[in-house]
Amino acid sequence: MIEFLIGVDGGGSGTRACLAHSPHQASGIPVHLGAGTAGPSGLSLGIANAWTAVEQAIAAAFASAGLPVAPRTAIGLGLGLAGVHNRQWAAQFTAANPGYASLALASDGHTTVLGAHDGAAGAIIALGTGSVGEVRLADGRHLEVGGWGFPSGDEAGGAWIGLHAINHMQQSFDGRRPADAFADAVAQACGVAPGGPRDPAAREILQQWLAAASQTRYAQLAPVVLQHAASNDAARAILQAAGTQVARLAHAMDADGTLPIALCGGLAAPLRPYLPPALLARVVPARGDSAAGALRLIHQHLNQ
Repeated sequence: MIEFLIGVDGGGSGTRACLAHSPHQASGIPVHLGAGTAGPSGLSLGIANAWTAVEQAIAAAFASAGLPVAPRTAIGLGLGLAGVHNRQWAAQFTAANPGYASLALASDGHTTVLGAHDGAAGAIIALGTGSVGEVRLADGRHLEVGGWGFPSGDEAGGAWIGLHAINHMQQSFDGRRPADAFADAVAQACGVAPGGPRDPAAREILQQWLAAASQTRYAQLAPVVLQHAASNDAARAILQAAGTQVARLAHAMDADGTLPIALCGGLAAPLRPYLPPALLARVVPARGDSAAGALRLIHQHLNQ
């Protein structure tokens, strides 16, 4: 008999598990007991690594509840993991189930929208290093918008914002734009010493930064844009363009503008001032996170 339900949110930066008692009737509500965290479990990092992180988070959740880790045969496990869109990875992960009594697997976007709206119709826009929108329609279907990855997609994400900041700095460096404090701050964030962003030696430093730059490194420049937006037209224009991109995600998910939207991720709050008023009118607080959505996922799976 399944005694515990666990919802897991896993991605490239970390894993979180939410532990609950399993209700013994379909109409019951799982009773939250504890939560635990572990390292990354995105499937792109490897199936074995993903399972290791998931089980570490599960053990931490039991520890936080003051309970010994239950046998896998007594656990129903719901997971929202990055990388599930790769069907081969998803199939390999499921096949590697070390013995959990029941398993329900979905993308982290799917479980995020389930958690944000308690399983009701609604949409989420996640704004972090990247960006993605997901909507749960009234008929239960899930649709994803954006999330194509950097640099071709993930508009309004931190890496996209950082890429635009780099372009402004490059044009300022070359004299195609006037020099300004914003461009200097971006150059300094890339390793150029204060006072010398247009020194010939700085060009080599910047080229080395660009050659090694990852999505994460570009995203680390987003705070520089936010810091200068109040005083610099170019920085402000980047964030206003990001707001327009967020509105396009929302329109593509729900052209009628009737569904509530929850904003998630580290850039959700900083970008609010740059969102169109019509979009802000639809924004609601998220009721739960992706781990809570994964808990709902396994509960629904067992009741079907």
